[in-house]
Amino acid sequence: MPSTSMLIPVAMLPAGRVKGCCQPVAAPLPADRAEEIAALHRALADPMRVQLVHILAQATEPVCVCDFTAAFELSQPTISHHLAKLRDAGLVASTRRGIWAFYQLRPDMTEAAREAVFSLEARAPSHRDRTRQGRRVPRPSAQR
Repeated sequence: MPSTSMLIPVAMLPAGRVKGCCQPVAAPLPADRAEEIAALHRALADPMRVQLVHILAQATEPVCVCDFTAAFELSQPTISHHLAKLRDAGLVASTRRGIWAFYQLRPDMTEAAREAVFSLEARAPSHRDRTRQGRRVPRPSAQR
């Protein structure tokens, strides 16, 4: 049992604090914003999808699905499944050229998506100079 000398009189407690006991916390995100961010993280929670996004972020032009299958020695349906998840999350767009689909990062992706992609690229080694040549994903603050 705690000693009475350790108890703080109610009159000395901070005014206006009804819930919680230690410190004020930030207000929760709006539900739709929290869902948007969670959907992005679910899409990027798979290592193969992180690899695909990395390749697309480094690419200067759209990448053919056949190039992904060669790079990872996975079947085209498996690669297409992962790309569909990224497309559903608003990260990639595709175009058809003959029988092949070509993928690129969406230039109009949301700020949350741009931040998620940039966070992957900020930690990844680049095979090119990082002077923003070619079609690269701009830093999150660059497009407002």
